[in-house]
Amino acid sequence: MLSRRNFLGRTAGLGALAAGFLGLGANTALAAPPALLRSQAGKSRLYDVLQRGKVVVGTGSSNPPWHFEDESGNLVGMDIEMARILAKGLFDDPEAIEFVRQKADARIPNLQGDKVDVVVQFMTVTAQRAQLVEFTIPYYREGVNVLLPKDSKYNGAPDLAAQGEAATVAILQNVYADDIVHATMPQAKVLQLDSVANSVLALDSGRVDATAIDDSTMRWMVAQEPDKYKSGDVGWYPQTYAAGVKPGDQIWLNFVNTAFHEAMTGVEWDSYSASFKKYFGQELPSPETGYPGEWK
Repeated sequence: MLSRRNFLGRTAGLGALAAGFLGLGANTALAAPPALLRSQAGKSRLYDVLQRGKVVVGTGSSNPPWHFEDESGNLVGMDIEMARILAKGLFDDPEAIEFVRQKADARIPNLQGDKVDVVVQFMTVTAQRAQLVEFTIPYYREGVNVLLPKDSKYNGAPDLAAQGEAATVAILQNVYADDIVHATMPQAKVLQLDSVANSVLALDSGRVDATAIDDSTMRWMVAQEPDKYKSGDVGWYPQTYAAGVKPGDQIWLNFVNTAFHEAMTGVEWDSYSASFKKYFGQELPSPETGYPGEWK
């Protein structure tokens, strides 16, 4: 089968021909020359990053499937893949990154203090945060969903809602827990537990019919153990995940947006979709050619 990358490789001759018409050699490097980078230094973080030769990314290390350590201690996860997509766009090298491991409450302070170039750390977009950080285009739509046993007779929140008080749903303990469950399952019994792990254990032991957790966590668990769990068919309480950059640098923001956009819709689609499948177990439909589907 002719892959996207192979096809683009086979058509490279057309690009070389076009370059000839423009007065460029077929092997002209795309990277800006050092003298140009020095002259542009300080005018945008983009040029500073290019001159430095690596991008400094703030992220976490303990929240699968977003950012966590593999058996060798290396950072992996969907946030890490988005950072690698950015590095590839900058340097044609997905490894040209310095990761700064940080707690969630350090995300915005580290941006404001110039300790990182960009934060890629499952940051929820809010109007209040947007006064302190400029958000990129979204790369995931988070929410709440239910995790179900593989052999459950229910397919998701609507089925559970139809059971009324006969359904019991576990959830992480917090002041909004009952409201979260009852938003889609108004009469269900709610079992609040002190950790997500214990809410899953309650599901495994048959104490509850489902556990309400983050949509991404649910998908990750199903992807890891497809013979044990299945995904709920309806999510709710949507929220947007995006990366963040320090305000006031439109050139840098535009570049990060371009790298992400083309990963989700264009030439780097293979990388994004493979990562999405790996961490969320979902085969995404390839973007349609012709009219850009994101504007429909």
